[in-house]
Amino acid sequence: MGAYDTEIEALAAAARAALVREIDADGVFAADPVWREAFAAVPRHLFVSYYYVAGRRGYERRWGESPDREARKRWVRGAYADMPLATRLRDGELLSSSSQPSLMARMLVALEVEDGDRVLEVGAGTGYNAALLAHRLGDDDLVTTIDLEPEITEAARRHLDAAGFHPVVVTGDGARGVPERAPFDRIIATCELSTVPRAWLAQCRPGARILTPLANGLLALTVRDAAHAEGRFLPTAAYFVPLRGEGRAEPGSVSLAGLPGRAREQETFRFLLALTRGTLDPREAYALWEREGSPERERYGVTVDGEHEWAWLDDPAGPYGWPLP
Repeated sequence: MGAYDTEIEALAAAARAALVREIDADGVFAADPVWREAFAAVPRHLFVSYYYVAGRRGYERRWGESPDREARKRWVRGAYADMPLATRLRDGELLSSSSQPSLMARMLVALEVEDGDRVLEVGAGTGYNAALLAHRLGDDDLVTTIDLEPEITEAARRHLDAAGFHPVVVTGDGARGVPERAPFDRIIATCELSTVPRAWLAQCRPGARILTPLANGLLALTVRDAAHAEGRFLPTAAYFVPLRGEGRAEPGSVSLAGLPGRAREQETFRFLLALTRGTLDPREAYALWEREGSPERERYGVTVDGEHEWAWLDDPAGPYGWPLP
């Protein structure tokens, strides 16, 4: 295994450099080039010691300790593919994954982290994102990551240790935040929510930035105080495993029967449907979408004002606004 380990490390270094070049070619790092260095330095393969790839016979497990040399090569190359990797399954349900690296890079750049910021990550996953944050900030104690599942946090802690990073890893309900580690300057979630937890605002400093997946989009909020925040969606689509715990999204099912085929195929229409679920039926949503010229995600936003939270199109004051759960 020793000789093969050297070969695997060389493959990993080459694959990591290629991944960074691929992300860079799309201009993702342009707004904050310091993230290029983080992605070049942090070894993703140490955080996905095994993962699952969907195949014709179900999920195939790839792992770094396989006795087969070619299988180990497939594992390490796959670890640096620009795609999400399923890392934990239960009864066929995806519990945890390592997000697509280019999407992670877009989110981290959009988080607008500055030196000295205290950051909370909700959804520890493999620990890879926390490692990138710790590398960027140069201080493990500035980073806190939380997940509900003890086996996920234990694995994340092991991966982080192996890579030489030691942020604070907490087992608990991410919707409640981590009050004992507050106040935070940035909160980033790597799981889907249906609403913005009020506990997050209370644990933020005024002017803090929250970046969270919501309704298959990415919402960037600026916190005014413990009861008020507002912001818009980024242009990027984002699909994540739902948050488990008290803030879990309950997707339900929506019938699109009778709607034109072009609407069903449009990402922007599916986004509007998800954002207005429970408020507009699909026909009402389609009429609005058509009337407003198939609005892109960045025309939408969310306002949190005390006990009230609503999504809106173009203007928080209306005419289009929908309460969130």
